[in-house]
Amino acid sequence: MQHRKLFDDGNHSWMAFGRDPQRAQSIIDTNEYVIMNNGEAMILDPGGTEVFPVILSQMAEQFDLKNVKSYLCSHQDPDIMSSLPLWMALTPDAKIYLSWLWGGFVAHFGNDYANNFELVPDEGMTVSIGQAQLILVPAHHCHSAGNFHLYDPNAKILFSGDMGAALVPPDAPMVVDDFDEHVKYMTKFHKRWMPSNHARDEWLRRVRKLDIDMICPQHGSIFHGQDVKRFLDWIEDLRVGDLAS
Repeated sequence: MQHRKLFDDGNHSWMAFGRDPQRAQSIIDTNEYVIMNNGEAMILDPGGTEVFPVILSQMAEQFDLKNVKSYLCSHQDPDIMSSLPLWMALTPDAKIYLSWLWGGFVAHFGNDYANNFELVPDEGMTVSIGQAQLILVPAHHCHSAGNFHLYDPNAKILFSGDMGAALVPPDAPMVVDDFDEHVKYMTKFHKRWMPSNHARDEWLRRVRKLDIDMICPQHGSIFHGQDVKRFLDWIEDLRVGDLAS
């Protein structure tokens, strides 16, 4: 599995983990991200049960897992967070941020940690990790009915969940290096999994107001620099939510 430091100013950092070569072909590949600030860590979409051992060992090599104080579950899918009971056995006091819509459903993965849920209202909210303030951005129906992305104004990074996701080959770069080539790995995914052009437009309205250097999706490769605008323009022009398209 690869890991890559995306940002580090000495007190505040982002790390990305992905591309597990031992992953079973029946399991969709995922990216996991860690934000650290002044010794506290937040894991974004910690992943499914099947990938937990690899993710755990890779992260443990990079930082002390006792520093994990919170998790973000952008939505309810099993590839996002079915590993939560395993993580919570290691970090029983950590907070779990997720949409209010999914609390009663996610508890089916393990009700013992339901008291750790921080249920996010539809309009989003600001959360803290260390001394950093992070913004949970509404992304409802992109593709889940209750869905949040995370914006970090310090690092100028947007964690975008399934928006921007791509089903890439195992040797694909962690950061997009040829946007035109990368489009073919995104198109079918977005046409089928993004059900609403209106919801897409609402997401774009919010996101275009943010100062973004990097967009980090939960599957595929990261958009950096000019490719941020290229992706936003591309998804704006794509017709989504049409099974026949």
